[in-house]
Amino acid sequence: MSEMVLETTDLVAGYLPGVNILNGCNVHVGKGELVGIIGPNGAGKSTLLKAIFGQVNIRSGSVMLNGDNITGLKADKLVSKGVGMVPQNNNVFPSLTIEENLQMGIYQEPKMYKPRLDFVTSLFPELGKRLKQRAGSLSGGERQMVAMSRALMMEPSVLLLDEPSAGLSPVRQDETFINVAAINRAGVSIMIVEQNARRALQICNRGYVLDQGTDAYTGTGRDLMKDPKVIELYLGTLATDQEKSKESS
Repeated sequence: MSEMVLETTDLVAGYLPGVNILNGCNVHVGKGELVGIIGPNGAGKSTLLKAIFGQVNIRSGSVMLNGDNITGLKADKLVSKGVGMVPQNNNVFPSLTIEENLQMGIYQEPKMYKPRLDFVTSLFPELGKRLKQRAGSLSGGERQMVAMSRALMMEPSVLLLDEPSAGLSPVRQDETFINVAAINRAGVSIMIVEQNARRALQICNRGYVLDQGTDAYTGTGRDLMKDPKVIELYLGTLATDQEKSKESS
């Protein structure tokens, strides 16, 4: 097993008193891994990321980062310890330029700005050419690049991505998944929550299927895509039809 970067153990969490969304959730991300979290609506996928990032009350269980207990820490502390988070909505400052958004991402360590800017613009060269452009004038896919770049500015040990393809056109969705894979190849460990389960599993080393707030199934991305029960319950007839098409071709 690769060196453990992020691990949740028996995580129980929720928004309202007495109502748990996560019910003993166990997931982990190894060094350099890209791990996908899929499952039906209401399974607790986004809640898992928010609990890790200190935005949901954890009632029991633990979150460990590189061997340190970070359970219940607030977002600013988590960022300084090495957790990057890209939320699904409102993930850029639209009135600020791309450059100012990136500066906001590294306000805790301003001296690191230049080397980190070089890193993110090596991943997204187009951003480097448009640093003075306001983020509000960008397309949805371009905003997603800015949001991911801003989260990468603090050189996180793990990057949490909440539904990065949501609301994008099919072409922009493909670009987003390509970008996520590129970030991972650059050495960043990633946990990605996605409704586009099949596409997410295609790029993931491992995946977890969440159901009713717990990890119901786990395996490699490839194995989960082929698992009949996962296909039936979570990937739908689209995956089944595509597999049949491949077999007949």
